[in-house]
Amino acid sequence: MSGSRATRQLLRHRRASRHVTDGSVSRVFPTVREVLALDPVRHGAPRLVAGEVGLDRRVRWVHVAEVPDIATLLGGGELVLTTGIGLPGDDAGLRAFIGDLAGVGVSGLVVELGRRYHDGVPRVMVAAAERHGLPLVELRRATPFVRITEAVHALIVDAQLTELRATEEIHQRFTELSVEGADPGEVVRQAAELSGCPVVLENLSRQVLAYDPAGESAELLLDGWEQHSRRIRPEGRTAYDPDRGWLVTMVGARGQDWGRLLLRWPPGGDLADGQPLPAGGRSAPVSTPGRAVATLAGRGDSPSAPPTRLAILVERAASTLALGRLIRRDAEGLERQLHRTLLTALLDHSWPVDEVALRARALGVVLDRRQLIGVVVRHRADGGEDITRHRQPAGSWPLTEPGHPGEALDNVPDAGPARLRDLAEAAGQALREAGLTGLTSALDDQTVGVLLALPDAAAEDRALAAFAAALRRARPDLPGRADLRGRADLSGGGGDLPGRADPSGRVDSLGRLGAPGRSDDAPTDAGRRSIAGLLIAAGSGVGSLREARRSLIEARQVAEAARRDRRDLPIFRLPHVGLAGLLHLLRDEPRVQTFVERQLGALLAYDAQHPREQLLGTLRVYLEQGRNKSAAAVAAHLSRPAFYERLARIGRILDVDLDSVDACLSLHVALLALDAIRTP
Repeated sequence: MSGSRATRQLLRHRRASRHVTDGSVSRVFPTVREVLALDPVRHGAPRLVAGEVGLDRRVRWVHVAEVPDIATLLGGGELVLTTGIGLPGDDAGLRAFIGDLAGVGVSGLVVELGRRYHDGVPRVMVAAAERHGLPLVELRRATPFVRITEAVHALIVDAQLTELRATEEIHQRFTELSVEGADPGEVVRQAAELSGCPVVLENLSRQVLAYDPAGESAELLLDGWEQHSRRIRPEGRTAYDPDRGWLVTMVGARGQDWGRLLLRWPPGGDLADGQPLPAGGRSAPVSTPGRAVATLAGRGDSPSAPPTRLAILVERAASTLALGRLIRRDAEGLERQLHRTLLTALLDHSWPVDEVALRARALGVVLDRRQLIGVVVRHRADGGEDITRHRQPAGSWPLTEPGHPGEALDNVPDAGPARLRDLAEAAGQALREAGLTGLTSALDDQTVGVLLALPDAAAEDRALAAFAAALRRARPDLPGRADLRGRADLSGGGGDLPGRADPSGRVDSLGRLGAPGRSDDAPTDAGRRSIAGLLIAAGSGVGSLREARRSLIEARQVAEAARRDRRDLPIFRLPHVGLAGLLHLLRDEPRVQTFVERQLGALLAYDAQHPREQLLGTLRVYLEQGRNKSAAAVAAHLSRPAFYERLARIGRILDVDLDSVDACLSLHVALLALDAIRTP
């Protein structure tokens, strides 16, 4: 059969299974087994007489040779064709000939019978080939070698072109995703579709941010993910872990990694003879003629390693994810009010401070030589449910950097923008009612920011209390815009302070509005909901506009941490959230996650390998008991010797002295940070 016919046969087979650009994994070099299945080879009535274990070796090229010292001219991976007329006549020479071929790494030896050997190749050749695992094939019928070389070379060249086209499609597909600003769920889905393999995006704390099981069971894929992921520890930025069967690359930009992208390519990826092609097209039945084979990523011709194209795929997907995060973090709306522009300029340093002060003064807000306080107002929950950034479904984008002006969360209910506008309007109205000046606008999809400008630091507490009271008077329960139409008369009179009567009712000490004739001790249902649903946080006061960013960021972080606090405080400040709250609001920060991994990573990896021991719990009990070993042993329900032995093992694993106060302090902070990361 001609080479062009072999190529057409290969293309028909690919289309019948699954096209490479639709998810299958093309392979650049065929195996010896697949070459033997080609029509020109089958015409010669091939028979394998030795080296069956090497049938899956890759055939890089086909070489015709009739001299015994051909091994010095080969580079490995060739399938050697010969009639045997030039081979040595003695047994020692034949053994040396086979040994030389095996030594340079040829894929196999095909001998045509009839010219030198009539009934079969010498037994000494068979024994030597079997000993070296070198496939030795007899052609019992005369066959033009040129047809074999044409068919195999055409197959290889065509497969290489197909591989190049597939690689080009990878770059084109992910370039389009970058331009379109696709969310991470879509990027992960496309990676799974192109590879036909499960793909998982996780953060540095091994929590799943997005995934696509590629038709497999999502429950099985994600079951016990953190422990499973901690066992996947390949070397290098993009590398394959053959023991766990995952191809891994880091995700990040500007020198800061924030996650990993993992693609599952199980060890022993090739299927046994006769098994059907899976949905992802990872391998083909060995008896299938003309199936192209993949170049492997740094694993020689190991059938278990992923193709190079998959390494390219995960790296392009990781680049798209990193770029998408930067775009989402930095992009702002084209039409925004000047207040938001000024606040954003302060937060991201896009304008000089003097220019911000000048533009603010033109709006009637004097920021020079003022005591400035950053305030953030938000709901504890959005759409009636808490935002849980670590438990988002696939396709979400929970990756944010606390304190960045472009921080935004997806999956906001349809009513979210209207509620946020209402909240921003209420904050502006509260400023006016309290007789205060400042900038106010939405900072992101969840929060409203206020920068109060006070004449001196002594007025700080009084101004914050007046603002909080006026805000709760203006919008007692801050419902959606439609619900406010019937409550416009509840906005109250201008300038009323907490505790003073209001024309439409009475105001209690927290600024909650009651119906006319009701006492302060009987707030309305709306008033009760306001305390539970509205959250106001303030940063530390600063004396210059250059420090205003720090106060705004602190206020946002306090607001985020206070969402876990069930206390009904009029205003939350940094002392209210404590260390646990501080770590909670920093839980998405890669540096905090890196700190946890450095302090506890070895112990978490050990627990993942030994699930019955769980030494992390032992360490937690020890630290919670103030390093009192006797009390900790009682709390852990262990004998003292057993508990002491566990502590010694923990010290060896972490390479720390558990009697050291500084070491234990670091471990305790890391445990609190780990709890914050794992808790929504």
